[in-house]
Amino acid sequence: MWTLAGAVPARGHGAIADVTHTLTITATYETGEPMAEAQVLVYSPRDGGTPWKVDQTNAQGEYQFTPDTDGSWEVIIRQAGHGKAVTIPVGTASSGGGGGLSRAAGIAVGLWGLLGTALFFSRGKKS
Repeated sequence: MWTLAGAVPARGHGAIADVTHTLTITATYETGEPMAEAQVLVYSPRDGGTPWKVDQTNAQGEYQFTPDTDGSWEVIIRQAGHGKAVTIPVGTASSGGGGGLSRAAGIAVGLWGLLGTALFFSRGKKS
């Protein structure tokens, strides 16, 4: 569940309803045992070199955060020589940044190719 690009908080009669999307990551070992209190490094798409947040998982190996910008977020979880890095696409970047237009363009090009092929073969042989 992600907000639409450019979404505006709902307002009515002095009430405000902000939509936030909290991501939950669950880290476990191959045995299924949770990576309890493992170190978590979260990198924002704005600055991939400096951690946006440094924290740790809870006793169940879970960690939650709310991204403050669209883009690809990098999360690294590690404990006692074990670790995992995941990239999480958020917002418009998760759909390829205008994926609807790209998809439509791909369909249009495909149809144009089919039409051109059909017309080429329907013209018959020249004498």
